[in-house]
Amino acid sequence: MMQQRRVALSTGVTLNVATAGPEDAPPLILLHGFPESHRTWRGLVPLLANDYRLVMPDQRGFAGSDRPHGADAYHTDHLIADLLALADAMDIETFTLIGHDWGGAVAWAATLRGGPRIQRLAIINSPHPLIFQKTIIEDEAQRAASQYMRRFREPGMAEAIQAMGWETFFTKSFSPHIDLTTISDAERAAYIAEWSQDGAIEAMLAWYVASPIIVPAMDETVALPDWVLKGVPDIHVPVKIIWGMEDKALLPCQLEGLDALIDDLSVTRLDGVGHFAPWQAPEQVAAPLRDWLSSAA
Repeated sequence: MMQQRRVALSTGVTLNVATAGPEDAPPLILLHGFPESHRTWRGLVPLLANDYRLVMPDQRGFAGSDRPHGADAYHTDHLIADLLALADAMDIETFTLIGHDWGGAVAWAATLRGGPRIQRLAIINSPHPLIFQKTIIEDEAQRAASQYMRRFREPGMAEAIQAMGWETFFTKSFSPHIDLTTISDAERAAYIAEWSQDGAIEAMLAWYVASPIIVPAMDETVALPDWVLKGVPDIHVPVKIIWGMEDKALLPCQLEGLDALIDDLSVTRLDGVGHFAPWQAPEQVAAPLRDWLSSAA
């Protein structure tokens, strides 16, 4: 069972944090993405909580956590600072970091900075930033699949989403990725309750506005940015990638070239599984994750 409490961080925000598992077990910090919350991990909790301490925050801007105003509050530096401040607040010195979607973006960025506290990294359907930026510019299919990011950055998008209605937004968010009949009425209601809080959708969209990733229009010619040409540091901790191969937003090209950037890489491809793998196919995610985690014991 997950328990929840509000945790004040040294970064100035208070996060709603779900926890499960023994407090003296090896800690895993799990970071969700858009448009979700700690509930991303609801299917994995019963499969992992016997052996691991699970710490699952609602990231800033989402669900039960604080929602600072303005895109500046959602720059990568602040998101990484939240992660490390959360570990401090929970008395966790070193940990395995697990991220999905935008949570994976934070996890990649934090690990690329090479801090000693992140001992292992697991990523579920979230692209390495260098490969993502290259493919958005150079791969026509990935560029097309990423055009929604341009729309999410448009002024007035929060108002447009509210005007279309939360039920319509729910359908638009999930129907390209999963059979909606597999999502219960209770889960649908939980999503809508989170999104419809005052300022919630504006804060969630601010993650897209703050991101440095360039998403050109389909007919636009754009050079690779300098940071891509210069490259990024290699990752020296063990990395596990679990990828739902039916992801319509993040295509299989995101898996190409990872072995040149990571010293110790293991990849599990999940056929027939889409972007929301953690709750669409929790058993298929948990099995390789548990094997990988136990190999470090």
